[in-house]
Formats: sequence, structure tokens, C-alpha cells
Amino acid sequence: MKISKEFVFDAAHKLLWHKGKCQNLHGHTYKLIVTVEGQLNENGIVMDFGDLKKIIVNNVISKLDHKYLNDIFENPTAENMVIWIWNQLKHKLNLYEIRLWESPTSCVVYNGGEKY
Repeated sequence: MKISKEFVFDAAHKLLWHKGKCQNLHGHTYKLIVTVEGQLNENGIVMDFGDLKKIIVNNVISKLDHKYLNDIFENPTAENMVIWIWNQLKHKLNLYEIRLWESPTSCVVYNGGEKY
């Protein structure tokens, strides 16, 4: 069974290599959905949503929310960010998939399968 938790955070970045408007400083309201999988425990849940939230807030949201992403990532693309998020969480959660929206119409989906 799979469960998911959704988060929203704001951050700014610029893509120095980009030849369009993204080379300029700009911000996004990111939406992050983390999905974990597992068997139901004796209480009939995969994991407590409160525990899931605490792990993600402490290891990801607190490090990215209202930050200048170029201080954290050499190349702060959504693709690089989702790999970093996966690596922050993979030893703490039984991850299935992470989705990161940079805008309401553009997202990256990562399941750890590709090695980067």
C-alpha cells in the first residue's frame, strides 16, 4: 500500500546556463508530494501521517523553504532538486516516488531508479 503527503514551499533561484528568462533571479512556489509504501501495521496504517510530515519537514522543507537555491545547489533545476530530496529521505523512509512541481503545470517525477 502507498501513502502520500503534500507540501508547499517557496524558494528563489536562477539558472546561469539558461538562455531565456530563467537566467534571471526568480521564485517559485514548489509543490512536493512524497509517496512511501509498506505493509499495514497492527494499527491498520502504513505510517502515521504526522511522523511522515515531521521527517520531511526536518530533512527537506526546513532546508529549502524561503531559501536561495543557488546557495544549496550548483545547478538548481527541479530535476537536481528532486534527486537531492530523494537522497535526504531514502534512509529514513521506504520511498516509492517523489513529485516536485516547479509551477502548476510542470513537475518532475522520480523514483530513485535512475542513477545520477
